[in-house]
Amino acid sequence: MSEHIPAWVGDTLTPVEKTEVHRKGLRHKAVSIFVMDGEQVLIQRRAEEKYHSPGLWANTCCTHPAWDERPEVCAVRRLREELGITGLYPAHADKLEYRADVGGGMVEHEVVDIYLAYAKPQMRIMPDPMEVSDLRWIGLYDLAAEVNRHPERFSKWLILYMSGHLDRIFGSLLRA
Repeated sequence: MSEHIPAWVGDTLTPVEKTEVHRKGLRHKAVSIFVMDGEQVLIQRRAEEKYHSPGLWANTCCTHPAWDERPEVCAVRRLREELGITGLYPAHADKLEYRADVGGGMVEHEVVDIYLAYAKPQMRIMPDPMEVSDLRWIGLYDLAAEVNRHPERFSKWLILYMSGHLDRIFGSLLRA
């Protein structure tokens, strides 16, 4: 069964099949979540089976909301589906729009709602191996430095978040 996501066709928000959205580079809705533990952030390495950006490190999880699904509901759902994480209630941190060639004839042109969630002690993480091949905790500043030194290891959106929007997304944490 193909998955349809909210994308703009002209000026009209329309449900469009996910791979078609990325092949045509249509502007579409997205959700990105960062799970934090103090200034440590949980990042994931995308599974090799992913249809774009396989094997690259990305934020904790990212996805596209279903048609008529609120972004905050999507964030909670995707944490559960991709990582087996439950009981977190992500807070909206920012909304960005970007366009990036992600290889293989695919383009991300996202209007993305970005959320921060705070890890609980002894939080269980059970990643879906079809989505995630590895996980690691890394300091926010260390992540920004690593993205700058080795951008080829990271998804285009994580590079954008770390290089151009660190203060916008994580400002409240950085000033604490």
